Amino acid sequence: MSGPDLVLILRYRKAVTYGFHVLLGALEEHETTTRYEVRFGDTPETTAEHIHSALASGARVLVLWSFYSPDADALAAELAHIRTLADDDRVRHVAGGVHATAEPVQTLDAGWDVAAVGEGETTLLRLVDAVGDPAGVTGLVYRDETGGIVKTGRPERRPLGDFRGFSLKWDRFNALEITRGCVFSCRFCQTPFMFSARFRHRSVENVRWHVDRMRARGLRDVRFITPTALSYGSQTEEPNLDAVEELLASCREGIGPNGRVFFGSFPSEIRPEHVSRDALRLVKKYCDNNNIIVGAQSGSDRVLGAAKRGHGVEEVKRAARLGVEEGFRINVDMIFGMPGEDERDVADSLALARELAELGARIHAHTFMPLPGTPWRDAPPGDVDPATVREVDRLSQRGALYGHWQKQRDHAARLAAAAQAYPRPGRSRTILPTLPTVPGAG
Repeated sequence: MSGPDLVLILRYRKAVTYGFHVLLGALEEHETTTRYEVRFGDTPETTAEHIHSALASGARVLVLWSFYSPDADALAAELAHIRTLADDDRVRHVAGGVHATAEPVQTLDAGWDVAAVGEGETTLLRLVDAVGDPAGVTGLVYRDETGGIVKTGRPERRPLGDFRGFSLKWDRFNALEITRGCVFSCRFCQTPFMFSARFRHRSVENVRWHVDRMRARGLRDVRFITPTALSYGSQTEEPNLDAVEELLASCREGIGPNGRVFFGSFPSEIRPEHVSRDALRLVKKYCDNNNIIVGAQSGSDRVLGAAKRGHGVEEVKRAARLGVEEGFRINVDMIFGMPGEDERDVADSLALARELAELGARIHAHTFMPLPGTPWRDAPPGDVDPATVREVDRLSQRGALYGHWQKQRDHAARLAAAAQAYPRPGRSRTILPTLPTVPGAG
């Protein structure tokens, strides 16, 4: 039997395995006449070795990459290194994920041959059918022979349950994506602008199918990927607790007495205005996590309004208090250095952080990053003044604060520089104005 027509090599990194597992889940059910193989490149060197062996078999090669915007520069350097180890006209390096979707031309200029735009399942299946030829496959951006940009349009958005949430064939499991898209279009977040500002939920029956397979494989823990956990089953800004209970009850039954269910903890969070005693008691009834993550983002109502968060500071305080009263450890996400943030806003955020710490909550600190694809993509990088750094350090030393906020300051500066180098059509390159002064504030 002759070798494969196509070899798919995944640049398989811990940070992005979930997305690859979803693509593999779609691929394993796909019927195609293309003879293909899948290989995993755990390092640049093993990726190059896979390229060499695939080319020796006479196959075309697609190297699949996925990365977040803060990792784009580092991965571009790695791509250049791999090209020095293994380069050939029969190899196409394809970048997917939120960064490639938001900045396809920047992605091509960084060295990739093709940028996959939007949701990747149908795009990958069509690429396999086409034996790696991008012509006519929707969801791609690439350059033609003259160097001109070719855009094939966004791929079809399919119901979430049309594709498996992990891969049985390749034995690759992960937290299960139960919701894609988000009606809360926060100005700093990439999710609603990549997946649309509406919810698509995986049905309870489809989730249960996955849980049953997990249990059959000896897996014990059920976790979920969702931009806002208590929005499951809803198409509005209000939670649907009946749908949430149906989901959790089915998962609890499915994973069995020796399994565990986690909801509202990593890798998902709960919006503060959705926190109620009834919601918390549902989590306590069916789930095993004793902590939940609440997305606050700022202690300034002015900044929250500008970010279009859809809630205020009082909802954050109430959520933390209710969570503690119901016996949960509360982790609160906060972002420092938001666009237009002034001294009063910083003081309000620090005051909120101290108040929440006194309640027993922990602050998960972030520095604002102007992420591609968001309304605040062209904002200045988040900056944290020395006095704020000292206060945040004091909270950290008390064990009341954690996070990679200092590393994110460097990422933010690089993203802002890239945005200046690639101005959006019709957009000014000037930074956002300072937020308007609140009458009587001071």
